[in-house]
Amino acid sequence: MNAAVPSEATVEMLTAPGPFETRPWGGFQTIQEGLGYKVKRLVVEPGARLSLQRHRHRAESWIVVTGSPRMIVSGRARRARARDAVAVPRGAWHRIENPGRTPAVIIEVQHGTYLGEDDIIRRQDDYGRVGPDAGPSAARSAGRTAAPSRSRPTPARTAARRASR
Repeated sequence: MNAAVPSEATVEMLTAPGPFETRPWGGFQTIQEGLGYKVKRLVVEPGARLSLQRHRHRAESWIVVTGSPRMIVSGRARRARARDAVAVPRGAWHRIENPGRTPAVIIEVQHGTYLGEDDIIRRQDDYGRVGPDAGPSAARSAGRTAAPSRSRPTPARTAARRASR
C-alpha cells in the first residue's frame, strides 16, 4: 500500500504553535499560519485594552473563547461572550477591551495579502505606542504615519494626505 504524501495544508496544521508574545495588554500566540491567513490566540488581561488601530492589508475575525470583552469596530461597541464572533473589515478602526475580572481569550483569524505585525496604524494607545518615536509597528505601515488623534481630519490634513499619495 502506498503512503499518501501530506498536502501543504496538512503540513501547516501539523506545525507547532509559536511562542507566547507578551504585550502590555496581555499577549498572543500564533497558532497557525499559511498563505493569506494567520490564526492567533489573544489573551487580554483584566482592565487592559489593545490600541485603537486599523490595518491596510488585512481583515480580522474574532471569536471569544472565555471572558466578556468589549469589542469596538468602526465606532460601534458591543460586549461579547463566549462563542460570539465579530468581523473586522480591512481598514476599520477597532480595539478589544477587557473590563472584566478574568482574562479574555479570543481567537483571531487574519486574512489578507500581508499579515506582518508592522501593518498596524494606531490612533490611540494606552502604552505610548502612537507617533513617530513609538517604533515601526506602532505608527507606520508601508511608510505612512498613524492617523491623527482627532476622529475627523481637518481639510488641510485631508489635502496633505491626498497630495502624498
